[in-house]
Amino acid sequence: MWAWVGMLVLLALAASVSAKAENADGVLRVCADPQNMPFSNEKGEGFENKLIDLIAAKLDLHVSYVWLPQVMGHVATLPDDTDCDVLMGYAQGTGLIEDTNPYYRTSYVLIYRQDDKSLAGVQSLADDRLKSKKIGILARTPPVSAMAINGLMANSRSFEVKGDRNAADAVEDVIAAIASGEIDAGILWGPLGGYSAQNAKVPLALIPLVKEKAGPATIYPITMGVRPNKPEWKHKLNKLIADNQADIYAMLSEYNVPLLDENGNLIKASTAER
Repeated sequence: MWAWVGMLVLLALAASVSAKAENADGVLRVCADPQNMPFSNEKGEGFENKLIDLIAAKLDLHVSYVWLPQVMGHVATLPDDTDCDVLMGYAQGTGLIEDTNPYYRTSYVLIYRQDDKSLAGVQSLADDRLKSKKIGILARTPPVSAMAINGLMANSRSFEVKGDRNAADAVEDVIAAIASGEIDAGILWGPLGGYSAQNAKVPLALIPLVKEKAGPATIYPITMGVRPNKPEWKHKLNKLIADNQADIYAMLSEYNVPLLDENGNLIKASTAER
């Protein structure tokens, strides 16, 4: 979920405790991944980079990054000497560290070719029409369990993240396989799937998986992780999120992120459904 989902598997980030007051020197220190589009990269091109730029501008701070590459399927922890004010893309509800209010909610999505009328109207993995379809999935991600529960593994194809490849590379492979007809559908983390689907060779339908009744959660509120025992800093970030929610949603929409409200209803449909 990532935004540290790589996803895929949501990454729980544990913050180190620092005695230094936040931003005392006019710097906003941010922990993020240096190569994890559409979330963040060293060039500042991801939507998490853009959100940090917005926060820094509102607080008149200079941004300094601590780059923490993600390892899919592992819990990322900060070294004891890391002094970060914010950990980007933290999934709410893990209970491992303190976090802000969500700045967006999203879900895993089912993706298929828009011209595939046999899948038109599918809203859940429990739909029997999926049992005869070849479905792509990233190995060792939460939807694998949901697929097994719904009897969808027999025709599935697992895509691996290996070597120097990251989750985004594997996601692009899934999207390409759907577009070419090599597989019928794929199940991907919404921000990754939506972002990659924009460049597919054929129009794709993205269906947020918000109706699942069995298996692991598919919907996740995404927050910013903060150090514990810093209520004033957390309150300041929460106010910035609330005051700038419309701009944050607009920013995320530029990256084709499926956005959900508190009840799991789609706020804005993906432009991949063109």
